[in-house]
Amino acid sequence: MSSSMTDADADRLWEGHPRGSREYKRLVAALLFAGIATFAQLYSVQGILPLIAAGLDITPSQSSLAVGAATVGVAAAVLPWSVVADRIGRVRAMAISVIAATILGLMVPLSSSLPMLLSIRFFEGAALGGLPAIAIAYLSEEVHGKHTALAAATYVSGTSMGGLLGRIVAGPVAEYTNWRVGTLTVSVLAAAAAALFVWLAPTPRRSPTISRDGPSLPRRLWANLREPGMLTLYGQGFLLMGGFVAIYNYLGFRLEAGPFGLPQSLISLIFVAYLSGTVSSRIAGQLAVRHGRSVVLAGSTATMAVGVALTISTNLIVILTGLVVLTIGFFAAHAIASGWTGQRAVVGRTQATSLYNLFYYGGSSVLGWLGGVVFQTYGWTAMALFVIGLTVTAGGWALLQGTRLKTTLPAPTPQVTPQR
Repeated sequence: MSSSMTDADADRLWEGHPRGSREYKRLVAALLFAGIATFAQLYSVQGILPLIAAGLDITPSQSSLAVGAATVGVAAAVLPWSVVADRIGRVRAMAISVIAATILGLMVPLSSSLPMLLSIRFFEGAALGGLPAIAIAYLSEEVHGKHTALAAATYVSGTSMGGLLGRIVAGPVAEYTNWRVGTLTVSVLAAAAAALFVWLAPTPRRSPTISRDGPSLPRRLWANLREPGMLTLYGQGFLLMGGFVAIYNYLGFRLEAGPFGLPQSLISLIFVAYLSGTVSSRIAGQLAVRHGRSVVLAGSTATMAVGVALTISTNLIVILTGLVVLTIGFFAAHAIASGWTGQRAVVGRTQATSLYNLFYYGGSSVLGWLGGVVFQTYGWTAMALFVIGLTVTAGGWALLQGTRLKTTLPAPTPQVTPQR
C-alpha cells in the first residue's frame, strides 16, 4: 500500500471482512444471537396454540392469529426499518429493534383477551421487523463478497435455532404452568440473546448514506421489483415460507387429535426438527460456494416437497421424518434465496432485502392462514397437497428465470461511503 494512501482511501478499497478474521467471527456470532432473540419471540406461541385456544376460550383458527399478527407486523415494518437503517446505521437500528421487541415480548403474558394479545403481538412483530430487514444488507456490506453466502447461512441458522428455542421452551413450561409463563420464559431468554448481539456486533466499516441527488425510496423499491431475477427470489420467500408455516401451525392440532392423541409436551418436541434446518442452512451456504446457488436452491425446494409428501402418512415415524426433511429443504432454500437477494441488489440494498422479508412474512401470514382454512375444511392431505403445489410453483418459477438468476448484475456507483 502506498504511504500516501489515506485511511479514507484504504476504506474505499476495503472489500469486507474475510472469513476467519476476528471481525468476521464477531459479526456472524452477533447475527446468530440476533436471530435467536428475534425468532424465539416471533414463534414462541406457535408450539402452544392449543393451550392459548383453551386459555382464552377461542377456536384453533383464532389462536393461529397470534402467529399471523406478529408476522403481519414484521411484513408491515421491514420497509420502514430499512429507511431507519439508512439514516442511523445498521447496527444501531438492529439494536433498537431487538430491545424494543424484547420489552413488548415481556408484555405478551399480560394479555387478557384475544384482541389484546393480537395487538401486542402485532407491535412486537413490527419491532422484530428491524432485524430481518437489515441483517442481510449489513453482512453483505461488511463481509467479503466470497463469503456472504456462508455468512448469510450462519444468520439463517440462528433464526432456526431461535425458532426452535422459542417452541421447545414455551411448550413444556406452558403445559406444567400456563401459556403465559411459557411465553415469559422465552422472552427472558431472548433478552439475554439480544444483549449478546449488542455486545458482539462490530462497528460497521461502511456507513450507509443516501445522497440527496440519488434515487428516491420509491425508485429504489421499483428498481428491485421490476427486475425479474429479484422478483423470482421474492417469490421463493413468499411461497416456501407460506407452506412451511402452514405445516407447523397445524401439525400440533393434528397430533393432538385421534388417532395420535399426543400431549402438548410431546407435541412441542416436533420443533426439534428445526435443528436440521440449523445444519442445512450452513451446508447450503457451503454447497453454494462450490456448485452455485441455482443448483442448491432447486435441490432444496425439491427436498421440501418430498418432506411435505411424507407427512400425509398416518404413521407417526414417517410424519416426523417428513417434518425433518421438509425443514432441511426449507431452511436451505431460504438461506440461498435471502443471501442471494442481498448479493444481487445493485440499488437500495437495504430496501431489496426488506422486500424479500416483506414477501417472506407476507407468505407466512397469507398462505399460512389459507393453509389452515384448507386443513379445517378438507383435512391434512388436502393441505399437504396445497403446500406441495406451492413448492412446485416456486421451483418452476426459479427454473424459468434460471438465466437471469445466474447473471451477476453490474455494480452501480456505491451507495455507501466510508466511515470517517
